[in-house]
Parts: sequence; structure tokens; C-alpha cells
Amino acid sequence: MVKKQQREVILHLWNEGVRCASEIQRRTNIGLSTIYYNLKKLKETGDVAQKPRTGRPKKITNNVSKVIGQQIRRNPIVSTNDLTLTLLEKGITVSRHTVGRHLRNHDYKNSLPLAVPMLTVKHKQKRVEWAEQHRNDNWKRTLFTDETSFQLFRNTITQWYKGKRPVRPIPKNRQKIHAWGGFSAYGKTSLYCFTGIMNAEFYVTILEEQLPEVREMLGNNWRFQQDNDPKHTSRLAKNFLQENVPVVMDWPSNSPDLNPIENLWALVKRNVEKRKPKNLDDLGEFMVEEWEKIPDEIINNLVRSMKRRCEEIIRTKGERINF
Repeated sequence: MVKKQQREVILHLWNEGVRCASEIQRRTNIGLSTIYYNLKKLKETGDVAQKPRTGRPKKITNNVSKVIGQQIRRNPIVSTNDLTLTLLEKGITVSRHTVGRHLRNHDYKNSLPLAVPMLTVKHKQKRVEWAEQHRNDNWKRTLFTDETSFQLFRNTITQWYKGKRPVRPIPKNRQKIHAWGGFSAYGKTSLYCFTGIMNAEFYVTILEEQLPEVREMLGNNWRFQQDNDPKHTSRLAKNFLQENVPVVMDWPSNSPDLNPIENLWALVKRNVEKRKPKNLDDLGEFMVEEWEKIPDEIINNLVRSMKRRCEEIIRTKGERINF
């Protein structure tokens, strides 16, 4: 119950003749300190309205706030220093700290734009066509696959603190372990970890090792999903897939947002980072463990999300989507 409602309830009971703090507390479950405070005001003034607050008037009035908003819309990379100079030219003297605090209080954030692959008109058109073709597919027997990289000493998780900002020593050259994985509604492949460079030959080697596991999971009635990375579409990989996979899905270019395995990578990377691996052995061990721990419920939800992804692509006329 918010403070205003509490005051109104206490006033109502007061007018009904209930003047005992413990009785009001029993009826309303409002804290006794709040009840005593408002009863005292009732006895002194006959009302529970808040007293007007005194203090310095705000330097950033509604009109000044509009000026700041206009400047940011015109130039999103403007600094707080530049904003204070603009205000000074208009006869308004405020510090950059005041401007920064005002922006934070009004939900402005200052960060790098999210980098995503550029979509041309043709890309968007192909994405819509693909979504219309596949939105009513049965996705349960689709094996979604991809590879990604896990970085040692990854530092992306925020934390609360008081006083001095926490420091985490990070080496200049951070090592990585790469991974390939796949999943369907019937389960996950094992996570294939490696440190070398993946080329077409190595990609085929991974598939050769993983396919027996996939066949055991899905039998002979399934389809294989991959993006259009050159090593995936090389002649060597195409020939291998044609001979060993029932169906290879078509996939639109520049469309990682359509592949639900990206959500799994984000989850695993975050969980690995929380465990703070100290070396590559730790990193590889944690990667495999966190991959194995992904609940079936999450897997099934991601498979079911494909219809919604297709519908969202159609609705936005091929624009990038967030899932």
C-alpha cells in the first residue's frame, strides 16, 4: 500500500472514531510508525496531507528538460559538457553532473549502439519470403546448429556496489575456446570444443564425429539447419551433407536472430562467466557442464518460438527481431 493510500485509510478510520494506533494497525497492517506519525498530524492539524517541502528550486525545469531532449534528438552523441555549454548560452547555469543525473533520472542511457549485420532491401525481402514459407513448419525434428567462441575473463555481468567501483584485472590478450553444438526438440548434441581455426575440412570433421549421435537422437527423419557461412556452403561441406543428412534447410542470409541456438549461447556464456574460470582448462570444463545443464523446458520453448519468429519477421517486413 503506497503512502498516499495509507494516509487516506488512516484518515477514514479517524473519522469513523478509531483513534487507537494498535487497532488501526490490526485492521490495516500499516506500520505503527506510520500510524503514529499520521495520528500526530491529525491531532495537530486535523489533516494527514503532506506538508509542502522546502528547499532549493530545481535548476532543470520542464522547459530546460525539453531543451536537453531536443539537443539529444538532434545529436545523440552529444556529451554532458556540450549540453551544459548549450544551456549556458541560453542563460542557464548547471553542472555536467546535474545534467547527467537528470538524464539518468529520465531513463536515458549512454552506450555503444548494438552492432548487428546490415540488412539490405533484398535481405529483408528474402527473410519475409522465407518466413512465409516456413512459419507453419513442424520444427520438432529440425536440428539447429551453430558455432561460437567463449572468451576467458569475459566481463559483461554488472554488479551492485557501494563506494569505489569494483576492479577486475583482465589480461591484455584474452584466450578463447570455440564450440560447435546443435539441438532439437529431442535433445542436444554434445558440445564440440576446439581452439584452432575452423575451415571447411575441419567443419566436415566435426560433422563426421557428431552425426552418429544425431542419428541416435533423431533417426533418419530430420532436417539440418546451418547458416550461410562460407565453410558451411563450401563444395566439400555440401557434398558431405548431401550424402549424410536427410534434408538441409534453406536459410536466409544475415539472420542470426532467426536461429534459436543464439539464445542458448547467450545463456551458456553468462553461466560460464558467473563461475569465473581462471584458465582454459576451467573454461572448457565449465562450457561443457553449462551446456549439459540447459533444461529441456528451455529447449522446447526455443523450438516452439520458431513460429513466432517467422510471424514477427513478416510483421516487421524483414527487420531485425529480438527474442
